[in-house]
Amino acid sequence: MEENSRPQKLLAEVLGTGMLVFIGVGSVPATLILGGDAPFTMAQLGMISLAFATAVIAAVYMIGHISGCQINPAITLALAATGRMPWREVPGYLLAQLAGAVLGSAAIVGVLGHKAIDTGLGIAAYGTGVGPGQAFTAEAIGTFLLALVVFGAIDRRAPGGFAGMAIGLAVFAIIIPVAPATGASINPARTLGPMLVGQAGGTTVHWDQLPVYLAAEIVGAVVAGLVYVAVLNRPPRPRHVRQTAADKEALAS
Repeated sequence: MEENSRPQKLLAEVLGTGMLVFIGVGSVPATLILGGDAPFTMAQLGMISLAFATAVIAAVYMIGHISGCQINPAITLALAATGRMPWREVPGYLLAQLAGAVLGSAAIVGVLGHKAIDTGLGIAAYGTGVGPGQAFTAEAIGTFLLALVVFGAIDRRAPGGFAGMAIGLAVFAIIIPVAPATGASINPARTLGPMLVGQAGGTTVHWDQLPVYLAAEIVGAVVAGLVYVAVLNRPPRPRHVRQTAADKEALAS
C-alpha cells in the first residue's frame, strides 16, 4: 500500500479539523439561536455532545487512513512524545489543524450569520465561578481521558475497525461533565480557531484564559500517552517467569 503524500496528509487534517469545528462548535450557537432566551438544559448539552461525537466518528472514517485523523494538536504532540510519529511532521500537522479550525469557525458564521457571533460562536470559556485552577484541572482530565482512549483504540492489539466509534463516544461522554466548567474544549485547535474568528467578528474573547486551556490540554494528552506506553502497553511477563518469581517468594518465606 502506497504511503500518502505529505500534502495529502495536511489537507486531510485541515478538512477533518474544519469539519469537527463546523459541526461540533457550530452546534453551540445553533442551539442558542433556536433556544432563544430559554435556560440551557442537559438535553441541549447532550445534543451538542452528540454533534461533536458524530463529527469525530465521521472524520476518523473519512481521513483516518490518510493522515491518522489526529485533528487535535494535543494528540499530535502526545503521539510525537511517545515516538508514534516523527517530530519533523509535527509543525505541519499543528498548522493544518489550526487552519482547519479557523476555516470551520468561519464556515459557522457563513451559515448562521452574525447571530453566531452574537451568541459567542461556541468559544470555550470558564463557567460561572470557575477559576484558572479548576479550569486547568477540568481540561487536563478531559484531554487525558480522550488521549488514553485514542492510544488504546489505535493499538494494534485493539479490535479492528472500531477506533472511530470508541473515540467519538469518548468525546460524547467527556463533554458532559467537563462542559459546565470550561466548555470542554479538550483540543487546542478547537480552542484557538473560534477565538480568532470571534475576535475578528467583534465578540468577547477572554484571551487571558487561552494559556490555561493550551497548557492543560497538552499536559493532559502527553501524560496520557506516556502512561499508556509505560504502563498499559507493556507486554506481560511470560507465565514461567511469573511462576519463577512466585517460587522465589515462597522459598524466601
